[in-house]
Amino acid sequence: MKNITPFLMFQGGNAEEAMKYYTSLIEDSEIKSITRYGAEGPGEEGTIMQALFSLKGQEFMCIDSHVDHDFTFTPSFSIFVTCDTEEEIDSLYNKMIENGTALMPMDNYGFSKKFGWLNDQFGISWQLNLPE
Repeated sequence: MKNITPFLMFQGGNAEEAMKYYTSLIEDSEIKSITRYGAEGPGEEGTIMQALFSLKGQEFMCIDSHVDHDFTFTPSFSIFVTCDTEEEIDSLYNKMIENGTALMPMDNYGFSKKFGWLNDQFGISWQLNLPE
């Protein structure tokens, strides 16, 4: 086994927008590769057939699905981020909650100094943590 990589399937052609958004919010992150659908399809020309990006060294793969599915992202799988400072967690939460939904608003829930859980504008679930 070579490696294990989280895989995100976007619907609606917004995988590239999501990758750019995430890599702009989290330092030491980058889009590593993008393969796009061509005119021959099967997806819409220019959308993501497969892409690889990294957030703080953790690689993710993603696609723009050319098939409509009866499912989407679920909060039962989330990206857990350990922040270093209160300013960092507040900034990240405030940016990600725009057009998103709070699952657990930013607060002290007793297991960490500050914690927030949200679904962002793309439907991805994030747990943001500032340890004691």
